Amino acid sequence: MPPRRDTVSFLSDYGLADEFVGVVRGVIRTIAPHVAVIDLCHEIEPHDVGAGALLLARSVQYLPSGVVLAVVDPGVGTTRRAVAVEVEDTGGPTTFVGPDNGLLAPAVAMAGGATRAVSLTNETYHLPAPGPTFAGRDVFAPAAAHLCAGVDLDDLGESIDSLSLQPGILPLTRVENGKLIAQVLWVDRFGNVQLNAGPEDISTLGERVAVRYREEVRTAIRVTTYDDAGPGDVALLVDSYGLLSLALARGSAAETLRLHAGDAVTLEEAT
Repeated sequence: MPPRRDTVSFLSDYGLADEFVGVVRGVIRTIAPHVAVIDLCHEIEPHDVGAGALLLARSVQYLPSGVVLAVVDPGVGTTRRAVAVEVEDTGGPTTFVGPDNGLLAPAVAMAGGATRAVSLTNETYHLPAPGPTFAGRDVFAPAAAHLCAGVDLDDLGESIDSLSLQPGILPLTRVENGKLIAQVLWVDRFGNVQLNAGPEDISTLGERVAVRYREEVRTAIRVTTYDDAGPGDVALLVDSYGLLSLALARGSAAETLRLHAGDAVTLEEAT
């Protein structure tokens, strides 16, 4: 029998205004009372699978082994599969549980790739559902809890080819005429603007970088920390995930520059 697991890391777009998060936690506690639940984030914008996938991929290397329960599921109740995907990390097996809509794929890849995967078709390990629209409560939470209680992955449903899982789609940078074309991945609550580019992508640029977006251009100063920038200066620095971010010391770069996730940004040498 597989060993019990004692941690579920939980991400969703449920928010905290309704009972959804509490109900999912209650289902887990009822089936596996020994489990600790880590609330990774529940404020993903509703239905934003890409944002959920990005947050999960950023976080996965810092999560303990166990079960990762991720629910951003605009296709709930449709023919999209509910899946559990096992990876083998250095701390022991970890299983990702959630919808097969691209939400899990980047994090699974970051964790070293799938070793086993199943479709959650065995209703023995579901809750009776009054309707099909709360799979987090009725399908995913029970699956996560039963895995923690020692149920084998293969008991939860039909084995599937991990290569058939829906891939995640994260944007790639490109270079055109010596200019780096990037995209805003994420804006945090401080207004820092994370780009899908790393420091190696601008290794040929100097300390002052022209940032072009829409019809505007600003000059950013390359710094190491937020406070290295002067008042009102746009800073360009490597953030805690190793990616380039635009920031303002003690201010919001997103608000000042009017940038949002998904916006295109071009970086080039400032003249």
